[in-house]
Amino acid sequence: MIEANNKVQSSLDDFLEEEDFGQLLDAFDKSKEEAMAEGVIVEIKNDEVYIDIGKKSEGILPIAEIQNNDGQLLFKIGDKIKVAVVGYCSGRSLLSHKKALRKEKVIGFIKNYKEEDSENIFNVKVVGKNKGGLIVVDDNDIEFFLPKSQYGFKENNNVLGKTFKVKIIKIDHEEQSIIVSRKKTLDDERKRRKELINNITQEQGIIEGTVKKITTYGMFVDVGGIDGLVHYSEISYKGPVNPSLFYKEGDKVPVKIISYNKERKHLSLSIKAALPDPWSEIKDNLEVGDTIKVIVSNIEPYGAFVDLGNDIEGFLHISEISWDKNIKNPKDHISKGQEIDVEVIEINSEERRLRVSLRNLLTKPFDEFLKKYKLSDILEGEVTLTTAFGAFINLGMIEGLLHNEDASWSRTDKCKDKFKVGDKVRVKIIKIDTENQKISLSMKELCESPVQEYAKNHKVGDIVKGKIRDIKDFGVFVELSQNVDALIHKEDISTSTLENLKIDDEIEAAIVFIDEKKNRIRLSVKNLVKMKEREVLNEINDNDKITLGDIIKDQLA
Repeated sequence: MIEANNKVQSSLDDFLEEEDFGQLLDAFDKSKEEAMAEGVIVEIKNDEVYIDIGKKSEGILPIAEIQNNDGQLLFKIGDKIKVAVVGYCSGRSLLSHKKALRKEKVIGFIKNYKEEDSENIFNVKVVGKNKGGLIVVDDNDIEFFLPKSQYGFKENNNVLGKTFKVKIIKIDHEEQSIIVSRKKTLDDERKRRKELINNITQEQGIIEGTVKKITTYGMFVDVGGIDGLVHYSEISYKGPVNPSLFYKEGDKVPVKIISYNKERKHLSLSIKAALPDPWSEIKDNLEVGDTIKVIVSNIEPYGAFVDLGNDIEGFLHISEISWDKNIKNPKDHISKGQEIDVEVIEINSEERRLRVSLRNLLTKPFDEFLKKYKLSDILEGEVTLTTAFGAFINLGMIEGLLHNEDASWSRTDKCKDKFKVGDKVRVKIIKIDTENQKISLSMKELCESPVQEYAKNHKVGDIVKGKIRDIKDFGVFVELSQNVDALIHKEDISTSTLENLKIDDEIEAAIVFIDEKKNRIRLSVKNLVKMKEREVLNEINDNDKITLGDIIKDQLA
């Protein structure tokens, strides 16, 4: 790059030495046409002003040159006025008052110009164009000439009114003209930028920069005259952040260079790389199980991010906010900016992941429930879910399970058919599993069982008839009435009788056991046989007409 800059400087010097300076001035129309003169206004007619400049013919000046912005005349007939000859038409000189004023300024500038000021850069505006280049003026309306060879851009017809920076490359005191170059300023800027880039990219430590511009994807920071980009992922150890929440334009920030793309001339900077890594501190000073204070920094539908105060964020999953499994929105339990105590449940320094729990620091609903309720208590709940095996009931603090067999005394009833989500139900606690923190519920125990109803008219020892509903290896189930089943164990029936039984057969047996609470009845065929035998013997003993001989005779018959 330095060699290229040297070549540019050499070419510029060669141009100035080889190109005749007089030719440049000719290109600038620096000739007799621009002779300065002082004349007297002799007539103002329509849009022309006639001026006596001491020659045989009068010169013509456009009236617009002696009017202010409101169209009022600044001169009148008889006034003296400075003009410059800018051309000829039909034997008359074409004049310009503004050109004369600018010419005066040029003369004043040249008079006070010092060679050591040659590095000064001027902001100029294009006001004219001729065959050799452009006429440009600075903020003080001083006129310069920019030759085509010093443009530094492709020539086009839309150049009038354009502004850019130029540098003086030649002053002619005799001809009172100033030649400038835009190309030279560009070459100098490239050289300066190259040197700055070389110096900055060799810097390995922390440097201070100034925030120049903030965007949605990061911010541009000036480091020694060169702008570099701090991507939004390189601002904080928290991860990608909105830069406008942390900085404003003009702020001083520590940065570190992370890369430079020579082809794209793109400088990448990092603020977080210039700061101590808080994960090192976390790794050494925090353990799983520790309780820490945090600030809720952001809430999402799936959880919340919490700020530890040292440029690290932890994640609080929605399931770790409350013991309530049906939590729908974290905002119902926490708010942004709120300070809360949480328990650390995971630290992964390599993946820079920290998870915390709020619910672990809250009293477990199961423990609270046991303080208020006990086995056999009756309470009201709300159906939250129905399944193939039962229904879950919200009891206020926790959920209990109502199995299908505990929902009704009917064998065919299912919770999913009986209830819908939101139904209010009265239930009884029938089991508390403290180890697994589960509650079993019953609705059928709140009403009279079919066996209790059946027991009002039947008792142990009664002989009853029923229909065989099922046959198992251990015995036979008999349906005595609707929703009332009885069991005959296989030891309560003879093998020969059992082998000949089939479903829907009617069978007679004696009641040997009734459990009203558990809705159970046991029958026995063998007991029935014994009872009948006893009845026969009782009849024999009670009948005096019957003798032993009669009995033997009957047996032999």
